[in-house]
Amino acid sequence: MSRITHILFDFFGTLVEYSPSRTEQGYESSHALLRRLGATLSYEEFLDGWSRVCAEFDGSSAQDDHEFSMTEVGAAFLGRVMPREPSAAEVAEFVSLYVSEWNAGVRYLPGLADLVGELSAHYRLAVVTNTHQPTLVPDHLEAMGLRAAFDAVITSVEVGWRKPHPKIYDSALGALGIQASAAVFVGDTEGPDFTGPERAGMTAFLIDPQRLAAIPEDRRLTSVFDLPGRLGPPSA
Repeated sequence: MSRITHILFDFFGTLVEYSPSRTEQGYESSHALLRRLGATLSYEEFLDGWSRVCAEFDGSSAQDDHEFSMTEVGAAFLGRVMPREPSAAEVAEFVSLYVSEWNAGVRYLPGLADLVGELSAHYRLAVVTNTHQPTLVPDHLEAMGLRAAFDAVITSVEVGWRKPHPKIYDSALGALGIQASAAVFVGDTEGPDFTGPERAGMTAFLIDPQRLAAIPEDRRLTSVFDLPGRLGPPSA
């Protein structure tokens, strides 16, 4: 392994546990807002309609890994269920409320602050994450008291391309001013967090406790807390 100076982390499923579901967290406040805005759909109709719109955006994105924003999804959804065209302020209010309720499924890992402190003493750290909301991950890092430990937070929605598209890795490396050989990438999803970074020239480690991925054993982690032992002693 080349001399490593930087560690790039995926966020969801790596630095936090979370539920990827867009409907199971409980969205009563979002539904109440829709009713105040003039939509007449029931709670179940709201969740069903929201799921369909999200699936349409997901399907389009899957064709080339371009990223979409929560604002785009929110505008499309409100445009279908409201009796009039939603204003930008109404879209922003709905998206903000929905995201706050979605966040109920995000759980912080005990001991993560100690791990980040240990690693940041020897490496520069960054987050490279797929997300539809640019402030979501930075806000979580602030709430965890860890934002200052990371040199950069690279989000797919701001780059315009999601992992495993090469442009998001190029953007991250460019923002950090490093070559790919100077970085390791750590995540929990094989394509975005292992295959993509490896193709970009980084050394990748995959959180794969069920041993589902066909990867070298020395690159497989049971959790992010295994990482220091796999990196070995830091270079002087």
